[in-house]
Amino acid sequence: MTLIKWNGLNKGQFGYSWPHSVFDDIFTENFGGKASFVPAVNVSEKDGNFSIEVSAPGFKKEDFKVEAEEGVLKISGEHKEESKEGDKKFTRREFRYGSFSRSFTLPDTAKVEDIKARYENGILEIEIPKKQEEPKAQAKEIKIS
Repeated sequence: MTLIKWNGLNKGQFGYSWPHSVFDDIFTENFGGKASFVPAVNVSEKDGNFSIEVSAPGFKKEDFKVEAEEGVLKISGEHKEESKEGDKKFTRREFRYGSFSRSFTLPDTAKVEDIKARYENGILEIEIPKKQEEPKAQAKEIKIS
């Protein structure tokens, strides 16, 4: 039996699997131990705030950069590799280090100057407060004289 690495691209249009080759690695992974990836994100709204949770285990809070500019919230991170060469010779090395960048359009109701972020237990949580909505003026009928 041959094990084939499944990467979501192995199934052809007729449902059969294509054989794994070095070309699969070139198009689905970055060589050199450094990869770009897209972390999972939850976006929610409650209690007058928007909340964005980014799943990034293994990072440190110093690895993140969060910026808000011109109505866009940009979250990026880079997990740096510490170069430690020893006596080990790896046949296969799957521990990865990498970077990511995600951008979100902020609604007009976001209070950008009060955005807060914290990182705990592998989750970067960003709280975006909403501006208080001004009460809309009620329609007034104007009589024609």
